[in-house]
Amino acid sequence: MRKAILAIPLLMFASPALAQPAPPPQLPPELTDPATADRLADAVQGLSQALLDLRVGEVRAALEGREASPAEKRMTVRDMARRDDPDFDRHVQQNMANVRPMVHQSMTALSRALPAMMQGLMQAQQALERAVANMPDPTYPRR
Repeated sequence: MRKAILAIPLLMFASPALAQPAPPPQLPPELTDPATADRLADAVQGLSQALLDLRVGEVRAALEGREASPAEKRMTVRDMARRDDPDFDRHVQQNMANVRPMVHQSMTALSRALPAMMQGLMQAQQALERAVANMPDPTYPRR
């Protein structure tokens, strides 16, 4: 108990280690890792293929208020898109080839912009804290 009483005045003095500003926030390694971008691009490609293979013939027939034929039961989004664009598969492959570089560019841009964004958010937080500290106390008696 006596040691705690003696330590309290020492804790009241500012310590140089505590007075230093906090280091800037570090980016998570996932945002700078090219393997993450590759996994994300693979996921986008897989999702797009799954969407194109989605069977929609029965839904179309149901919306038209009739039973679906056997051919319609096998109809997919890809089949419907091929009707409007005969080169649909080639266009999809070209677009999918561009996904990986676009994901890499996006992650690079995000990792470059994130420190400035975090600094701006910290400044906004400090400004809000100052504004709240200067607000009048609603319980303070009026004259």
